[in-house]
Amino acid sequence: MTAKTAALSVDGNSVDLKIKQGTIGPSVVDIAPLYKDTGMFTFDPGFTSTASCESQITYIDGDEGILLYRGYPIEQLAEHGDFLETCYLLLEGKLPTAQEKSDFDYRVTRHTMVHEQLLRFFHGFRRDAHPMSIMVASVGALSAFYHDSTDINDPKQRMIASMRMIAKVPTLAALAYKYHVGQPFVYPQNDLDYTSNFLQMCFAVPCEEYKVNPVLSRALDRIFILHADHEQNASTSTVRLAGSSGANPFACIAAGIACLWGPAHGGANEAALKMLEEIGTVDRIPEFIARAKDKNDPFRLMGFGHRVYKNYDPRAKIMQKTTHEVLNELGIKDDPLLEVAMELERIALSDEYFIEKKLYPNIDFYSGITLKAMGFPTAMFTVLFALARTTGWIAQWKEMIEDPAQKIGRPRQLYTGAPRRDYVNINQR
Repeated sequence: MTAKTAALSVDGNSVDLKIKQGTIGPSVVDIAPLYKDTGMFTFDPGFTSTASCESQITYIDGDEGILLYRGYPIEQLAEHGDFLETCYLLLEGKLPTAQEKSDFDYRVTRHTMVHEQLLRFFHGFRRDAHPMSIMVASVGALSAFYHDSTDINDPKQRMIASMRMIAKVPTLAALAYKYHVGQPFVYPQNDLDYTSNFLQMCFAVPCEEYKVNPVLSRALDRIFILHADHEQNASTSTVRLAGSSGANPFACIAAGIACLWGPAHGGANEAALKMLEEIGTVDRIPEFIARAKDKNDPFRLMGFGHRVYKNYDPRAKIMQKTTHEVLNELGIKDDPLLEVAMELERIALSDEYFIEKKLYPNIDFYSGITLKAMGFPTAMFTVLFALARTTGWIAQWKEMIEDPAQKIGRPRQLYTGAPRRDYVNINQR
């Protein structure tokens, strides 16, 4: 079968570029030889039309509202599995057997403790430090404590580093939360499952017994699954770019956390919650809808639409159900934020303006309400996102390291600055 090619005409000269086809999804034009053949680069701000790598981990079809982890629909994984099973799937490429799952859970559970000296590291932060700033620093600091798993050329060390991060990032996140609220640190418990353990590290206090609510634990576990990976987004691309230089895995994940901190990325659920609080009550919705439609008004409805999904975000459907489960369990029947959210959702799914622009509710629309109801302050929302996404970052980093075609990242540019000019002595300027 003859390979397909695309012809590019430059100054009357035709250049043939190979077309590569994935398992599903759009094909790509291989422009790797473009500069050699034409002396030109492509110009693609934000890399929105550029495939930066070849990957077998996550697939998104934004037009159809599809999200697959290793081929499995996100809806099925969230409904039937748990987060550690999803971790195994992303890392190993297959669902585990019962024995493999048991072994994986055991190894993660036995790595949840962090070095005791690392706890003192936390006390160097100001008491009002943002939890995400603590996460960036503490995850990066893991490389100073675990020298025996920073050799990226050793498969065994890569595996150990991967397990350590999946296990220890929740502990660091809980420590960041405790430091943020001024409570004593709580150590992990090996008899609890992954998400229940995280909840007890966050909400237990020494003066009384804490019992994990299984409904809340299951809800948070589902949130972790929904956020575990999302293809080549900004933070994942950052992890891959940092990793392409040969940086140790702890530094790469810290770089991903720093990128996730941006309000246009990981902070979207916090922004959605603040918007609902600003609207306040259902009777004020028409005023804000009118503002959202006004091109001259800077106000934006947060939690609607998605850069990739041009259909209903499949994760949002699961989150809507999860939100109701949490509020019902906690006895929150008449939550004003939920009332505003439900009415906004109804409008978005029926109003011609939203339908035409495909501004459907996304996962951030519901997750902020859910996390707030569970007791997390808004400053922790992005930390929880980072906790979940760590697995995806590790899987993407591992895939990149093991890819023989991998090169150090080096984007090009279109230079529009001053042309060559000669230096002028300071007393002649």
